[in-house]
Formats: sequence, C-alpha cells, structure tokens
Amino acid sequence: MHRPHLTRPGRAAATLSAAALSATAFLTACGTSGPSTSAGTTSAQGTITMWMLNDQNVLEDAVTAYNKDHPSEKIVLDLFSNEAYPQKLDVAFGANKGPDIYFNWGGGALDDFVKAGKVTAIPSSTVPTSRFSSSVMGAATFNGQVYGIPANGIAPVVLYYNKKVLSSAGLTPPSTFAQLLADVSKLKAKGVTPISLAASDEWPTLMYIEYLVDRVGGSQVFDSVTSGNASAWTSPAITKANQLLQTLYSGGAFGSNANSIAYGNGTSTALLYTGKAAFELMGTWEYANVEKADPGFISSGELGYTSFPTVSGGAGNPDDIAGNLSNFLSVNADVSAAKKAAIMTFLKDYVLDSSQVDEYLATGSVPPVNALGPKIGALDSSQKPWLEFIYGLVQKAPSFQLSWDQELPSSEGTPLLTNVGKSLLGQISPASFGENMSKAG
Repeated sequence: MHRPHLTRPGRAAATLSAAALSATAFLTACGTSGPSTSAGTTSAQGTITMWMLNDQNVLEDAVTAYNKDHPSEKIVLDLFSNEAYPQKLDVAFGANKGPDIYFNWGGGALDDFVKAGKVTAIPSSTVPTSRFSSSVMGAATFNGQVYGIPANGIAPVVLYYNKKVLSSAGLTPPSTFAQLLADVSKLKAKGVTPISLAASDEWPTLMYIEYLVDRVGGSQVFDSVTSGNASAWTSPAITKANQLLQTLYSGGAFGSNANSIAYGNGTSTALLYTGKAAFELMGTWEYANVEKADPGFISSGELGYTSFPTVSGGAGNPDDIAGNLSNFLSVNADVSAAKKAAIMTFLKDYVLDSSQVDEYLATGSVPPVNALGPKIGALDSSQKPWLEFIYGLVQKAPSFQLSWDQELPSSEGTPLLTNVGKSLLGQISPASFGENMSKAG
C-alpha cells in the first residue's frame, strides 16, 4: 500500500480472512522493504514478542535501548517484508498466537482488529498522547479510545520533480492540472516520460484518485464514503477524478509501459533521478529512497517537490493533503498484566523520544510530534528545506486524508485497487468506477 517506512516503503496490500479474525482487516504498506530477516517465531516465556517491517532502523534502536535497560523483560523482534507481513498477521491472530506488540498502518485495518477484540486500548494516563499530532492520532482512535502509538514519520504524498529535466524543457512546477497536462505534451516532445508511475502495483495510481477527488469535490466527498454512505462513491467528483486520470493516461503522461513497472524494485524511483521522467507522485519515503540510490542528486539540489495541483473550478482546498499519517504500534488484547505494564513502559519512554525525533529528522523524516518547528529551524543540514516543506505542509493542511486503501475496510479495499487499475487503463468508464465501488460498499 502506499506505504513503505512510512517507513521507507512501497506498498503491498492484502485482505485478511473473515474466518480468521471474525472481522476482516485490509493491510497496506508502502516502501521498498527487502526480504524478511525472520520467519516469525514464538518467543520464550517471560519475553515480549514484537512484529514489524524490516526497514524500521530507528524503531529497532528503540528496542535495543529498552532491552539494555530491562534485561529481564526483553522484547524479541521478528522482522518481515511488506509482502509476507499481512499473511503472517492473518495466520497468527487467527490462531490466537499474535505478537504482543505489532506494527500497523492505523485506519480501517486497525479498526477491524479492534472490532475483532484483538487489540487493547492504550490509556492516555499511561502513555500520554497529547504530544502527538491530533490529525495523526485520529487514525488510531476509535470510540474515544486510543489503540496505537505513532512509531515513525509523517508521510503525505507529494509531487516530486527533476529540476534539470523541467528546466531543459522550459517548464516550471505545475500549480494547476491544466498546466500539468500542458507539461505532459511538452515533455513528450522532448522524448521524456512525463510522469513515472509504478502502475502494476495499483496503489501508486490510487494516489491520483485521492488527490483528484479532493481537488474536484473537497475532502467531504471521501468523508461521506467513510461515514458508511455507499452511494457516495457515485459522487460527480469521483467520476470527474477518474475522467481526469484517464485523460492523463491517454495523453501519454505515464509513458508506454507504466503497467509493467513495479515500485518495489526501485524502477519508478530511478526514472526520476536518472532524468528519464520529469515527475513522480509518491509519499515522503521516496526522498530517502532517492537519497540512498543517488546521494548526489539530493545534495546538488536537483530534486524538487511541490503540492498536488489544483483543478479549475474545484471545491477542494489546495492545502489539503493525502497519504500516510504514521505507522503505529498496537498491543495484543491477550497479553498478561505484567507484559502489558512492560509494553506501556516501552511505548511511553522509548518510542519517539527526543533522541528518536533527532534520528528521524536526520534521515529526512518528520515525526508526528507537536511543536517541532523550532527544532527543524535550528538544523544545520542540507535536508532542512525538505523537512521545513513537509512540516509546513502538514501544519497548514485543513485535511490530512489517510490513504484510502488503509482507511477503508477489507470489503472495499481489494475492489478499490482492482477498479483503480481498470480505470487507469480505460477498461471501465469513469462512472463505472463509482458504481462498482458503491456495490462493494
């Protein structure tokens, strides 16, 4: 799903069986996680089991620090790739052998686990949550209770661009959709793929639908969907968004082979920093991916980034954003009282403490901690402009919409990605997208 580290992720999506959980869960992840480093084993008695993706280095450091201070209550980590993780959770929780702590994306997937009685609430009196951004905490709060603690950075989706490619074509970053369409034509004439898109994964394409629906109809359109109104899928704004997406595709915006490009192998990322593509719409984890693959591209200032363009006549606020709010750590409802007390200590004192906040900022990631402006402003780093951009983006956003494939329940998650893929290729009409989703809802 969208979503690697928030992590640094790419996205993988899966549906958990209803039989296994009594309530299904749709998990998505973004990033470029590699193969799992552990198969997911049961810990020895007296230890705490914790499952997460294998690209969470800062969080691993937190576990190491906790274990050093609590040798008799150690946390045993099991690490997984995006692809393996959802199935592992499905099987484990279905057999009532889930980990004591587990990494997740919040939203509808976490809510499904909550409804199934698999997750315990985290009292604010035990683990204070007021230091975290309220917009982020909403993804882990249900019926007034908190079921997850943020564990890494905020990951809104932004429009990246290659400054050299745009300059060579005499272009500037587009502020409107009409300008983006015009840029597509000029870039094609220059022999450049206008927009890099890993369409074979479907979730990168969903990012376009999310933003276009917001820009056309405002955040209230998807809010109506999540409120349980299945007919909201047939909103004119959703139909219009699919029409605009198909216009991009038919106009050659994504090149000739987007549907054969996968995100996980780094191909779509490479198109951007090698200058073979001008733009890429992706989460903030892409910054770290680019820096790792080509540090010089970052240090030279050739990577640009901006907000998603507005749509003429649209009702959406141009400051609205969409993406991953954060990843969360949640607690198994079946843990013993002693383990629960130890876990609460870990969540309170070792997750996103001041040293971890510094670590995330050093990697170009903004954690969802309040009042970070002065700390970012005082940095002496080449990443400072990027960090200020992301922090400012989140601070001024009237709406921060969680990625749809994370927000929605499993009954809609899989059909959503299927219909997104079909809509991109023009295999269904713009109106059929909403009609199909209303039936799924």
